[in-house]
Amino acid sequence: MTSYSVFDLIGPVMVGPSSSHTAGANRIGYISKHIVGEEIEDVTFYLHGSFAKTHKGHGTDKALLAGILGCLPDDEKIRDAFELADQEGLTYHFEEIDLGDVHPNTTKIVAKTKTNHTWTIIGSSIGGGKIKITSINNMEVDFDGEFTTLITDHTDCPGIVSRITKILSDYHINIAFMKLFREVKGREALLIIETDEDIPRAAADELEKIEAIHSSKIIPKCNI
Repeated sequence: MTSYSVFDLIGPVMVGPSSSHTAGANRIGYISKHIVGEEIEDVTFYLHGSFAKTHKGHGTDKALLAGILGCLPDDEKIRDAFELADQEGLTYHFEEIDLGDVHPNTTKIVAKTKTNHTWTIIGSSIGGGKIKITSINNMEVDFDGEFTTLITDHTDCPGIVSRITKILSDYHINIAFMKLFREVKGREALLIIETDEDIPRAAADELEKIEAIHSSKIIPKCNI
């Protein structure tokens, strides 16, 4: 028999009106902020399907923007996201787009940082406030933010995964799920590890001392 949590039945604790169009959208923005991992100065939200048609009426635009600014779904500041972005000097845009055969509540976020890096992230709000991140910088990925998540960007080479997991073990961090994404053997790869415990920044800093690792990002658990 399938079991359900109370949040599956009544939805997440959130600023409404919609778990899919507001809470889920907010979580996509919040997780994207942590994937980027540095200050964003300009962001464009490309809205697909239902997101494109209802983003003003259901507050999807404010929810996405508030997430990028670091607000969680229950944060009252979501209602004032535009003013908050203006105060922080963040420019923002909303555009409609057809992303093809994807979930109707999907957005592609293009974020430009103050260090002149551009990140492209695609995420879908799949119902009840739950989400999936499906692409980072054009590489297909799959994680949902229900666990604390470590993302390493590294060169695909023998032994790299065992070195990463060894460091997590040294910090007594238990791995719940682990997925490796790459397009070509021996080239760029993303390792996504979801853990039971929070990951200290010191562990990520230690990972970045490994020559093959270009960056490591910690995404805080976001399952309210």
